[in-house]
Amino acid sequence: MNSTLNMIEHYDEAADYLRSRTQLRPTTAIILGSGLGKLADSIELPTVIPYAEIPHFKQSTAVGHKGNLIIGIMNGTPVMAMQGRFHYYEGYSMAEVTLPVRVMSRFGIGRLLVSNAAGGLNPDFNVGDLMIITDHINFMPNPLIGKNIDEMGPRFPDMTTVYSRPLRQRAHEAASEMGISLREGVYVAETGPTYETPAEYRMFRMLGGDAVGMSTVPEVVVARHCGMEIFGMSVITNCAKDLGEDCLNDGDDVVRAADLAADKMSRIFAALVRE
Repeated sequence: MNSTLNMIEHYDEAADYLRSRTQLRPTTAIILGSGLGKLADSIELPTVIPYAEIPHFKQSTAVGHKGNLIIGIMNGTPVMAMQGRFHYYEGYSMAEVTLPVRVMSRFGIGRLLVSNAAGGLNPDFNVGDLMIITDHINFMPNPLIGKNIDEMGPRFPDMTTVYSRPLRQRAHEAASEMGISLREGVYVAETGPTYETPAEYRMFRMLGGDAVGMSTVPEVVVARHCGMEIFGMSVITNCAKDLGEDCLNDGDDVVRAADLAADKMSRIFAALVRE
């Protein structure tokens, strides 16, 4: 019991600190993945808070993750945005990886938009494609293992329709108006930090995966546990069909590919944050 109370106290301390830094009270939050931090440039009147200043937050060490939490206005709507996330492969526990989502919940966030850079498993996908996540397959430790925090959600949360159908439909409508083509598919999450072998790519594809990455699902599971409405999108930054004996996956290439797609994703996310 004391351990659970301490955790809730940590979440509340961080949430209270964020409230002290701004008068805005957003109900929508965005988590920005590798190379997608520039999406935060579209946030107006931003209050930029380095993770190092937020109680109990860790540091983001991944390439393309700036490590700031931003609160401001996007498309006329107050939003909170994480400019970089924490990963299990960085050596953090699942509790540490997902702490920001718990803090968001205690702050009052009810809608979470998540983004990531992912490898394309679907042979029809190309580098630069945007994929709406319709479902996921998890090869990472479940962040809800351990004593349940009853104050935040049920012991056995339903995972049938994790990714909001209304938000997915709104994304398609917005993209159509903007002339942006979208894919849909299943995101496979694995621990990293190694990129997948060709055999692993084939296995994930056989299991029904369309894209694969090293993040997102832990945050989504916890957001679901907290009762949030969730939307997820992947930027396809490299494709299994393009890999050969002379082709290597490279982190810098992933960030560059994500950076090129960031403008399109920013426009779609801006349409989704409107209340």
